[in-house]
Amino acid sequence: MIQINERVSIPKKELRFSFSRSPGPGGQHVNTTATRVTVFFDVEKTRSLTELQKMVVKGKLRRRMDKKGVLRISVHDFRSQNRNRQLAVDRFVEIMREALQKVSKRKPTIPTKGSLYRDKRVKKRRSQVKRMRRKPSMDD
Repeated sequence: MIQINERVSIPKKELRFSFSRSPGPGGQHVNTTATRVTVFFDVEKTRSLTELQKMVVKGKLRRRMDKKGVLRISVHDFRSQNRNRQLAVDRFVEIMREALQKVSKRKPTIPTKGSLYRDKRVKKRRSQVKRMRRKPSMDD
């Protein structure tokens, strides 16, 4: 089981792994071994998440998902497939944890007297600068 947070854990069998050759330079080793790891997690078909959690995850992670609702995370940081695999699982946990975190509502605040005073001073100074840029009128 992969623990996401205190309420959500996902069985390892729900994650699917794919291995391929890493992009970029690297010599003979990179050209012969499949070190890039891609993790696939089907958000639509999982039993580990409630319907509400699925909706939240799909909303927050829609850019990382395909049209069928499969979350995809690729890692090719290391030369070792095992290290990339572990890093991919760690990133998956981190991404899911952030997606399932509740967002607290913003409480509107009243500006302090000091901040209102400073804002007024800044506005006044700015208007004076702009006034000085104008062409002089005949009355001046």
